[in-house]
Amino acid sequence: MDVPVYNMQGAQVATIKIDEQELGGEVNAPLIKQAYVRYHANLRQGSARTKNRREVEGSTRKLYKQKGTGNARRGDKKTNIMKGGGHGHSKKRTREDYRLDMPKKMRRKANRNAFLSKLIDNEVRVVDSLVFGEAKTKAFQAFLDAIKVDRSALVALPTDAASSENARLSGRNMEQVTLIRADQLSAFNMLNNRYVVIGRSDLEAWLSGPSSQTGKDAKVNPLGREAAAGSNGEAA
Repeated sequence: MDVPVYNMQGAQVATIKIDEQELGGEVNAPLIKQAYVRYHANLRQGSARTKNRREVEGSTRKLYKQKGTGNARRGDKKTNIMKGGGHGHSKKRTREDYRLDMPKKMRRKANRNAFLSKLIDNEVRVVDSLVFGEAKTKAFQAFLDAIKVDRSALVALPTDAASSENARLSGRNMEQVTLIRADQLSAFNMLNNRYVVIGRSDLEAWLSGPSSQTGKDAKVNPLGREAAAGSNGEAA
């Protein structure tokens, strides 16, 4: 599949060839859904609590006398049948675990397959360089207009914080723009936005990086192990 590469002004300057088979060949909807549900469930804190009538703030005054009014017996206004009252069976578990697990290789396949679905729907915008000279939201909006992004967009910034700082400052206040690092692409955040905007070098690094290991080599010889070992050795 040939994917066009645009510059910051929206003109096509090159193409990048992406092998669909490396992304799963065809869209696997059940796999993508399983990954999406997992990411969504793992965002839940599980710390919801409700108040009983003792914990609701308010007066404990009896609303009217016990007998002689013709009405049913009633205490204060904090009972569970009154508006604003406490819950009859309040929730008191301080932490509930909603987390779901999924094998690493399946997660990676789902992420790559979600990216394939975006490619098929022509919802991926690859740019030659995603670098802004100054931090201006107006310039960021002009860039999105130039590459014909008119709906919500997931913008994958370069992993180098220094080179992506202006882009981050320019797009962080835009309502329909979600900013992430390019190495954090996942099925969840891709499917939560209409378009995916990413730099060419960052896309190539993501396609050939650890996310590309969806077989046994992901455990036998994972990418990034040597770099991590080198950094640990220097720190020691």
